[in-house]
Amino acid sequence: MTTYDDTGVRCTMMRGGTSRGLYFLASDLPADPAERGDLLLRLMGTPDPRQIDGLGGATSLTSKVAVVSPSRDDAADVDYLFLQLGVDEPTVSDRQNCGNLLAGVGPFALERGLVRASGDPETVRIRMVNSGSVAVARFAAPGGAPEYRGGTAIDGVPGTAAPVSLEFTGTEGSATGSLLPTGRVRDVVDGVEVTCVDNGMPVVLAEASSLGLAGDEGVERLRADGGLRDRVDALRRTAALEMGLGDVAGAPVPKTVLVAPPRDGGQVATRSFIPVQPHTAIGVLAAVSAVTGMLLPGAVGHELLAGHPPGGVVDVEHPTGHLLVDVDVDVSGGTSGGQVRVRRSGVVRTARKLFDGLAFPRA
Repeated sequence: MTTYDDTGVRCTMMRGGTSRGLYFLASDLPADPAERGDLLLRLMGTPDPRQIDGLGGATSLTSKVAVVSPSRDDAADVDYLFLQLGVDEPTVSDRQNCGNLLAGVGPFALERGLVRASGDPETVRIRMVNSGSVAVARFAAPGGAPEYRGGTAIDGVPGTAAPVSLEFTGTEGSATGSLLPTGRVRDVVDGVEVTCVDNGMPVVLAEASSLGLAGDEGVERLRADGGLRDRVDALRRTAALEMGLGDVAGAPVPKTVLVAPPRDGGQVATRSFIPVQPHTAIGVLAAVSAVTGMLLPGAVGHELLAGHPPGGVVDVEHPTGHLLVDVDVDVSGGTSGGQVRVRRSGVVRTARKLFDGLAFPRA
């Protein structure tokens, strides 16, 4: 067993969307998942709420890992395995995708030679190993190298950077096997009306008012509300059983997204939780799933998107700004019995390389 204590392991740290994580070639990590997990925890500085002796940033948004390799699927160029690491608990989970770190996978793959430069913009097909679905990333690559500088701003990130366009296919039922995993567009769970939807991320969608919130609360206020955390956890754990996910105690999915009328010119205000701590923004695939659910007649929050043009972009408000989500669904066959078809979903993100070199794990 190689410990990497003395040699270190090659690593790139990147900001992808509103997250930050460590990117590795799969060939640079142990093949055994248990050994790999031990190494990653020691690199990240977990368990420790400060992660003071590692590369983590003391939040779930900065304790993420992307493992990238040549794809085993002819439909993709590279494979991307996402791992969510705990902060104060030594956990490593592969039960979800991450659409934010996904924004950095294409540029990383080009820099590390997993794909050959083929044009500008560059197009990289990425198989998300966690769900088996495929995303297509398009980004500027003048001279065959990723361009990180640009004029695109995304809320939750200071400044601007070059855009990365992400388009998703085959994301329905990513973790549950069905877009509507309970078989219904609306359910009642623990006395709360919810829509359970999975279009890249299993999500429990509920109105903020059903949990006693206005929907415009700040993150610190939500974080300080222990009773709210308990309710969110109970809601998602009970819903998970209905969704076929089993016992999710300690697991990062399903996510909970609370919706309310917009406050800042968007179409819906959201407060999301990962899994019980409030998100400072909203995850890419959580937003895609939430919008997909809300577009279905009879779903929680559907009235907020009443009159929304088919195939139009939805402006999703979150605690630090807005996220534009492009989802087009076909409900001509109804919303039961698996008749809903997702024609298209996508977002625009940015990414930036922060460092590339050797990372040394905690002993």
